[in-house]
Amino acid sequence: MIIRTTILSLGAGLLLSLVFRCPAAAQELKVSRLKLDNGLVALAVEDHTVPSVAYYTVFKVGSRNERPGITGLSHLFEHMMFNGSAKFAPKVFDNIIEAGGGDSNAFTTSDRTEYQEQFSTPTLDTVIALEADRMRALKLDKQNIEQERGIVKEERRVNTDNNVGGAMNEILENSAFVAHPYHWDTIGFMKDIDAIRLEDAKEYFRIHYAPNNAVITVVGDFDTKTLFAKIKALYGDIKAQPLPRDVVNSEPPQPGERRISFHKPAELPAITFGYHTVTNRDADNPALDLLTTILSHGESARLYRTLVYDKQIAASVGASNDSREDPGLYIFYAQAQPGHTALECETAIYGVLDDIRKNGVSERELQKAKNVERIGYLDKFKTNLGRAGLVAEYEANRGDWHTLYDYLPAHDKVTAADIRRVVGKYFGERNRTVVTLIPEKDAADPSGSAEKPDARSNAPEQK
Repeated sequence: MIIRTTILSLGAGLLLSLVFRCPAAAQELKVSRLKLDNGLVALAVEDHTVPSVAYYTVFKVGSRNERPGITGLSHLFEHMMFNGSAKFAPKVFDNIIEAGGGDSNAFTTSDRTEYQEQFSTPTLDTVIALEADRMRALKLDKQNIEQERGIVKEERRVNTDNNVGGAMNEILENSAFVAHPYHWDTIGFMKDIDAIRLEDAKEYFRIHYAPNNAVITVVGDFDTKTLFAKIKALYGDIKAQPLPRDVVNSEPPQPGERRISFHKPAELPAITFGYHTVTNRDADNPALDLLTTILSHGESARLYRTLVYDKQIAASVGASNDSREDPGLYIFYAQAQPGHTALECETAIYGVLDDIRKNGVSERELQKAKNVERIGYLDKFKTNLGRAGLVAEYEANRGDWHTLYDYLPAHDKVTAADIRRVVGKYFGERNRTVVTLIPEKDAADPSGSAEKPDARSNAPEQK
């Protein structure tokens, strides 16, 4: 595949159009597909370049599939999946992977739970057996759940309860979403984590970790015909289950701005706010992706240049397009410099957005953003694990791995007018939820705040 792009020459200050070959995308991925009678989809990309293999499994379950009383259960399973199965003792999984010169990891999102391994070629047969056995007969007992419950609770304490940024993000989601399961963070609420029962876990596993709710992708040094025969032999007798009920997008339109004052011991005031936007499949999503790069990628980005360099009111500032399977949020964050306020940062961010709304962005900015997006995407093709993740995720999320080829063309066709349009379409005051950090000297002294809560009448206007 010949890639045509434009790169920025900083020395000459010019945009130069070049044509180059990206070795990682030199040809179309040759993907073989197998679907078992139990509904399991297995995809393979045979590549003998190096003697290693990546094994990637996506289960179509995340925190959006939970309910009050069991929030955090999807993430709890991410931990429990490494603690043994019918044929393999706890910790054997990691030991075998590491002995094969590899590593394993997993992560949970609001929409999916994903497991990934990379290892030397001779380890493949054992990994297939390990993965099939934990899908068939994960060890689910009181000891397993209690051990991982304690670990997850500590993770919540570190990353949310005792972390200012994590706590602000959770409050933003709790406040921006009132009906959709995106209302709770992936980590779950502490009392729900405490309340999860062994029976809850067993039923959740039966429904959501069934073969017909999963996609496997294997990339690397193997023979595809032999691989598929082994997958069929080891996974084929795992019973399919009725698919989980569809998650209803019950979130109503936001009727007006929501503002939350968050009091917590901290050194400096901060602000985060989010706007309801679109799904990750929406035609506007590529424009929002590129807007994020224009606003917050690197020190030359608009937000950093304005708030940190020019005005010198923020220590850090950023933006992110948190698009998901159902409509997500576009989020802004800023921490004030000493002597400045969260309100100053908030007002300055609105000023940057107003400038784009009125004057748009330059072709130079847009092309730079497209370059960044292109390089970031093509980097995923460089490794077995990167390609395995792409193929598995697009098959699981879109129902067809071929749609991964739509990503760059969709971003390439975004115009400066599109950037201006989405800012005007989504970033209105009534569609906004704002969380302001009010720093306090200590938890027991709420009168010791370093910044008084913003009165609603003093909130900055944005049309």
